Amino acid sequence: MRFHNLIIQEDLDKIYNSSIDWHQLRNSNILITGATGMLASYFSFMLMYLNERYNYNIKIFLLARNAEKLVRLFGAETQNLRFLVQDVCDRIDLDYDMDYIFHSASSASPYSIVNDPVGIIKANTLGTINVLDFATRAKTTKVIFTSTREIYGKVENKDELDENEMGIINPLDPRSCYPESKRIAETLLKIYSKKGSVNFNSLRISHVYGPGMQIKNDGRVMSDLIYAAINNRDIYLKSPGLAERSFCYISDALEAIFLVLILGINNEAYNISNELEPINIINLAKNIQSIMGNNKRVFPADNNTSVEGYCNYPRVKLNTTKIENLGWKPTVNLKDGLLRTIKSFHEDDK
Repeated sequence: MRFHNLIIQEDLDKIYNSSIDWHQLRNSNILITGATGMLASYFSFMLMYLNERYNYNIKIFLLARNAEKLVRLFGAETQNLRFLVQDVCDRIDLDYDMDYIFHSASSASPYSIVNDPVGIIKANTLGTINVLDFATRAKTTKVIFTSTREIYGKVENKDELDENEMGIINPLDPRSCYPESKRIAETLLKIYSKKGSVNFNSLRISHVYGPGMQIKNDGRVMSDLIYAAINNRDIYLKSPGLAERSFCYISDALEAIFLVLILGINNEAYNISNELEPINIINLAKNIQSIMGNNKRVFPADNNTSVEGYCNYPRVKLNTTKIENLGWKPTVNLKDGLLRTIKSFHEDDK
């Protein structure tokens, strides 16, 4: 196996040994957009794993803008591994039918929300149109789209949100470039499905973390905390740290994604979230510093300030009954997930 990171190798073993029936993917053609992102790269690693260990003969097409990063993550091209170095906002031309498409080409980081909001909108709108037009030409069985829990917007008087709920998003808030364009992408998927062009599933994903996550200049809370800790720094929060979040480890998220790919009801959305261990930010920061054992401290801010690029809606639990009905449940607890994530960065440094 080509993966030098032992944590990733262990994660792939765990995913393979789950209840997923992998045989449907044998001899298929699969396109992954935004292939160098964390979720998309893990999805790609899993397909490569199936090929290299079990001879699944999957033709994998990886679309991303950075050729050097593609080679760094996935190695050289092979007969079953091809690179498409382009922007998803450009027409996708491949002379292959495509059984499945995993469409993940859009940034979610606060850094990009502040510095490239138009790029986010383009990837989720023009990019999704290009993916769906190609899927129509390529006779694609299903498109899997990585959406976000943020499409629910601000919801009041609800204890939890299932896939039929919907709240308010302010279109004049600049950070709405992210959730509003994800909403448009989901509408585009539904329109194409109603035309009979292509089937899809939309994944409303919440706070996934793990090996391969971007931790430098990303801006998401888990990324910032881990970056400070592994660099032996004190953590300075941007708030008192009382806001609550619930985090899902990458291998659990990937199991959910493949279950939806294979078993998901066509043209519907699925929440993917680990709601078993909600934690506030200050305690998360303290837990990470404790795992590092570096005697560094956590300094909360004196009061809440509005930080550009961040969502300030109160957290509402996601209802995951629908994905659980496919046979999924999260199995990696927060402590173990943090340990594995931190260890993975040490592995990369070897």
